[in-house]
Amino acid sequence: MTLQQLRYLIAIAEYGSINAAAQNLYASQSNLSTAIKDLEAELGISIFMRSNRGVTLTNDGTELLGYARQVIEQADMLSERYAPGEASHARLAISTQHYYFSVQAFVDTADEYDGDEYDFILRECATGEIIDDVRTFRSEAGVLYTDDFNRRVLAKAFADANVAYFPLFDARPHVFVGEGHPLAGRERVSIDDLAPYPRYSFEQGTTNSFYYAEEPLAYLPHKRNVRISDRGTLTNLLTHHSGYTISTGVLSSEMLSGIASIPLDIDQTMQVGYIMHNERRPSQLLRSYIANLRKVVEQSPMVSATLDPFEQPAEAN
Repeated sequence: MTLQQLRYLIAIAEYGSINAAAQNLYASQSNLSTAIKDLEAELGISIFMRSNRGVTLTNDGTELLGYARQVIEQADMLSERYAPGEASHARLAISTQHYYFSVQAFVDTADEYDGDEYDFILRECATGEIIDDVRTFRSEAGVLYTDDFNRRVLAKAFADANVAYFPLFDARPHVFVGEGHPLAGRERVSIDDLAPYPRYSFEQGTTNSFYYAEEPLAYLPHKRNVRISDRGTLTNLLTHHSGYTISTGVLSSEMLSGIASIPLDIDQTMQVGYIMHNERRPSQLLRSYIANLRKVVEQSPMVSATLDPFEQPAEAN
């Protein structure tokens, strides 16, 4: 077993295919395939299940990936400690629900990093994918929200995935609408006020469930629903059409001109936090990302910070 084999294993798991991993590593597919086959033969396990859509980790492969990451992280620390003249290759992978502050914190972290080599990955994806990305070590952390409705279900999903949840901030649900919307001038709106208008929400793929929704109160019945998969589309819908979405109240820079954030008249709080695998220690880059995430959200009067980064994870309720 070599460090190179373990690096290939990590890359294939992160990119989801041997071809994509080879392109990003500037290596041949045959070299990566041979490395994994040799590793499987040496350990007597199957690491990946292969299909036309790429590769997925087996249970043995997921366990091995956890060990591989620890070994590589330790090897990189040794290299950095005893060979300071050599450039270190930094990696940061984050999976997140569709929040502007997640993206802004990621950009700030990348801007601050002054190393010569790095590979930064941000995945805006469905809630189930976030949990799975952290479970399989594809991402170092996942950013998502919980509330009284989904907390028990998500707590079980976190436990099954062997991940811990760390709160970041609390916020009252707000309604986002275009500045020309009939509700835009209101000081607050009620659920009944929203009934005539289309509701915009992010599509959750194969794990579609009210408990996995990215928007609070998704379980309430609504006659007109539009589901999308990216923030750009959501922004265009809000600014040019008559629908709404419900979120934290923290507006992105591209949304400040054209979109209104209105408090929702409901006695409910949503909490945004991040998950991290229990067998993983936070890297310095992840610590920087979480610190930047807190900086971004603390600029908004709509939220209140909770725990400091990396304090004890929240208890499952």
